[in-house]
Amino acid sequence: MTDSQPTLGLIGSAAGGLEALREELVEPFLAAGWQVAITLTPTAATWLRDSGEIDTLEQITGFRVRSEARGPAENSPHPRVSCYAIVPASANTVAKLALGIADNQALTTVGEAIGTHGMPIVMFPRVNAAHARHPAWNRHVESLRLAGVDLVYGDDVWPLHEPRSAPSRDLPWAAIRQRIKAATL
Repeated sequence: MTDSQPTLGLIGSAAGGLEALREELVEPFLAAGWQVAITLTPTAATWLRDSGEIDTLEQITGFRVRSEARGPAENSPHPRVSCYAIVPASANTVAKLALGIADNQALTTVGEAIGTHGMPIVMFPRVNAAHARHPAWNRHVESLRLAGVDLVYGDDVWPLHEPRSAPSRDLPWAAIRQRIKAATL
């Protein structure tokens, strides 16, 4: 693994689809010659730790999966990132990032990336129709777009559903992978 390889900074939050990150994003990008460095929100880390997936992700990527801040004397365990992808992004993650709230390692990482000129950021909001009807939702989406975040969002890629009406629906993985690749060209 070298800094000359493209590196995907993959951020995952606790939302449906998280359990498929390895098969749908990590393995395809590794196979294409990328490095993948993963940071999770605290709840997402709990979910994947409980399933044993974190150990597998660390083994195949060669990097520690982060969910906690490193100590002041510690070096970053991840290489320099070429593109960040926040997949899946829960409604909570979207709202906090739009408001500049960085109360965990994953949000701190992305918040810094949003403020880095020229850093490509792709986000898939894994939300339902009720989340999108919240009066603040459109402002959150617009704020992130104005900051340069490429949202994989809209009826053309992910028609919204009512709460608990489509729990096992697959995420639009092909569209997400395509947008990540396009962001680094």
